[in-house]
Amino acid sequence: MFSKVRGRAVRAAVLVCVLGALVLVGGRYLWELRGMVANRADGDAARGVYQQDPERADRTAAAVLDGIVREDPVAPTDGGAFSDGSAPVDWRSGGWQPSDPLEARPAPAEPAIGALFSPGTDGDPDHHCSAGVVHSPQGDLIVTAAHCVHSFGFRTNLAFAPGYRDGVAPYGVWVPTRIDVDPRWTGDGDPDHDVAFIRLRRPGYPGQRLEEMTGSLRVSFRPELPLPARLVGYPNGSEQPLDCRSTARAAGPAQLRFDCAGVPNGTSGGPVLTDGHTLIGVVGGRDGGGDDTTSYSSYFGDSVRALYERATAP
Repeated sequence: MFSKVRGRAVRAAVLVCVLGALVLVGGRYLWELRGMVANRADGDAARGVYQQDPERADRTAAAVLDGIVREDPVAPTDGGAFSDGSAPVDWRSGGWQPSDPLEARPAPAEPAIGALFSPGTDGDPDHHCSAGVVHSPQGDLIVTAAHCVHSFGFRTNLAFAPGYRDGVAPYGVWVPTRIDVDPRWTGDGDPDHDVAFIRLRRPGYPGQRLEEMTGSLRVSFRPELPLPARLVGYPNGSEQPLDCRSTARAAGPAQLRFDCAGVPNGTSGGPVLTDGHTLIGVVGGRDGGGDDTTSYSSYFGDSVRALYERATAP
């Protein structure tokens, strides 16, 4: 009799603990879901376009600068095509070697590559993705993965810190004015179209052009694969970028494959570069960007070219 009563008491205590844990997990999930919904907007999903509200963007910049990131200005670059002022490397003639071992490792920050932030209660870390400044007529464009800016709607709490490292944004904090993705992403989440272009401005600095501050990457459309390449991105749990040198190969007609271990969450949207500075992809595409040994990118073919032209149209 005593043992049965005690067994019931133990089972009741376990049940209470389980229910309490479920309530806590459910409460946290609901809190994050509420934050996610609060930081999403429909935009023009049929076209894949979102025009950011300036006041909301200014609030995002203020939230990033309120204890997450500090600005520590440096002299701007010369605005040339290469973000560190170096010349292209002739990788085909022996000027390039793959990483050995074939594993990503910490790397210096680069002006034209940075971290994407999304402050708030949506369950993401402070910086959740990576992006690169690309050359454009207006000098205000970055590229990242579409899944970094659109999932269950367009993110309204985005900010970009080029050259970010250790809590410092040396080239300022920039916010979207417009986001462009392919309608096949907004409609179906098609991994063959996991690319986004974002036009930016810097709150409090009217007329300042991003590309004049950081330099830019040149986009190459329809690259002939395979190509020696370099991947750069910011892991969620790191305050500096990592990179890896490997080979970019075709993975079917609409995907690029890059084999390198140790490329974790947060590197999505990070550039895949050939000749050091020429952009041929961004981490994303198949399987949300890949796994711990292989990364993917949507192939930069005619559809990405059309998206770029739409994003840079006056």
